[in-house]
Amino acid sequence: MLGPDTAWYLVVAAFLFGIGALGVLIRRNPLIVLLSLELMLNGGNLALIAFSRHFHNGAGQIFGLTVMAVAASEVCVGLGLVVAINRKKLPLDVDRLSELRG
Repeated sequence: MLGPDTAWYLVVAAFLFGIGALGVLIRRNPLIVLLSLELMLNGGNLALIAFSRHFHNGAGQIFGLTVMAVAASEVCVGLGLVVAINRKKLPLDVDRLSELRG
């Protein structure tokens, strides 16, 4: 087996997920929250691919590609919402944006 052991990949995945969770819980800017969600998804993807490599099964890699597609669509919708909010000159604060107003 070439390269680092699976445990190292899982440590990096947990570290990425932890940084993302901390960013979601602490920050109030919607752009930073979206970036933190992306970090969490990337940490989960890294764990899926590490287990897929460890068990010599391609299902984790296919599921990782699916999660990447969902993450890309989430970014498109989230950035569209942030641009729409910014055009209406509303403050970009997650606490104030708790309700959707038409």
